[in-house]
Parts: sequence; structure tokens; C-alpha cells
Amino acid sequence: MNWIKNGVVLAAGLAIWGLLGAGLLHADIDPEKERDIRKLLRVSGIYQQLDYMKEGVLNSYGSMVATAYPDAPQAFWDDFYDLIGEEEMKTLIDRVVPVYDHHMSHEVIQQLIGMFENPFWEEWKKKMPIISREAGQAGSDWSQELMQSKGFRRQVDALVEKHKLEASNSANGEPRSQTE
Repeated sequence: MNWIKNGVVLAAGLAIWGLLGAGLLHADIDPEKERDIRKLLRVSGIYQQLDYMKEGVLNSYGSMVATAYPDAPQAFWDDFYDLIGEEEMKTLIDRVVPVYDHHMSHEVIQQLIGMFENPFWEEWKKKMPIISREAGQAGSDWSQELMQSKGFRRQVDALVEKHKLEASNSANGEPRSQTE
């Protein structure tokens, strides 16, 4: 299950990297607005979320490396987890800033900073990653249990029968192939 979750994180990370790397929005930004965008990223917890994305990418790729090289020494892993450092994260943030500049006015950014500087948001930022992880796990467990339950499968089978899917999806009484 971690492989699937890591794969999702990797896919999301790659999609974000791809969108940002496409150079969508590289216009000159007002220096004051850029300063405030960076502050918003910090006070809103986005910087921390970017770190989670970095960890997800490294963990996902690390799983593939571990499969190929199961006897890799700890020194390799120490170096591996240092591959994405401050400079790489600065590059990512430099690519995120124009996205915020394009989609948000300076006034809205300033209002959001005020909202996120509220002490109640500090607790939210600290607890949200844990809540998200646990809620995601609860959702994953629920979906697995539902799909594996005999009751759910019986309901699907009943719908297949009710709508005569076997007959309508076969040619000359033979099941159609998946490629038709």
C-alpha cells in the first residue's frame, strides 16, 4: 500500500514539477509583491508542503532503487537523501512564485498573510499534515474494505444482471474482448 501511496505522491510531484517546469509564468514580478508571495508561502505552510513533496519523490524513487540494489549501504542512502537540497528547493520555490503572481492580486496575497499569521492557523498548519495522512489512510482502508466486501460485490453483480451487461457486452453470445 505504501508503494501505491508513494506512487501517487510521485505522480503528483512530477505533474507539479512538469507544470512549473514548463515555464508557464516567468514575467517580471513587482519586488514587493514577490516578497509578500514568499512570505505567504512561509506563513501558510506551503514551504512545509513542498518539503513533503520532496520527501515523497525521494521515498518513491528510493523504493525503486532499493528494489534494484537491496544491499545498498547506509552511506549510499545518506547521500541519496541529500540529492535534493536547499538549492533544488529554492529552484522549485522560484518556479512557484510566478504561479501565485499570475493568479492572485497583491491585495489578496496581503489579506491571506494576515489570515495565516493568526495564532489559530499555527495549530492548523502543525496538525493538518497529520490529519491529512490519517484521513487519507482512513479513506484508503474504507475503499479497500468496500471493494473487497461480499455485499458490495453482490450489489455490483445485481446491477450487471439488472442492466443485462453480460448480454449487451457480448457478440454472438461470446464475451467481447477488452480491446474491441
